[in-house]
Amino acid sequence: MGSTRRRFTDEYKAEAVAFVIDGDRSIAQVARNIGVHEMTLGKWVKKERERRSDAVPADAPVTESERAELIRLRAEVKDQSAEISELRMQMEFAKKVATWFAKEKQ
Repeated sequence: MGSTRRRFTDEYKAEAVAFVIDGDRSIAQVARNIGVHEMTLGKWVKKERERRSDAVPADAPVTESERAELIRLRAEVKDQSAEISELRMQMEFAKKVATWFAKEKQ
């Protein structure tokens, strides 16, 4: 016996996607709660996010939540850049120490 494929209305899909996007819930959590496979819900969410991003003009003003996220991401990049610089300095120092030890052994 073959399996029957479930069909979902557009309204059902929109509600499920809203739980994820607007409700700040994970795809896995919502999928478990509504009895839909994670991959299926993930495709619905991806499609809606693409639709929403296409609907916003490139020169649209930044919302408050986007501004807050931008500030957070810039701070994160700054911290990571500082960490990378520190690691590079440590690496250069380690190279110099290794070179010095190699010369000492000769």
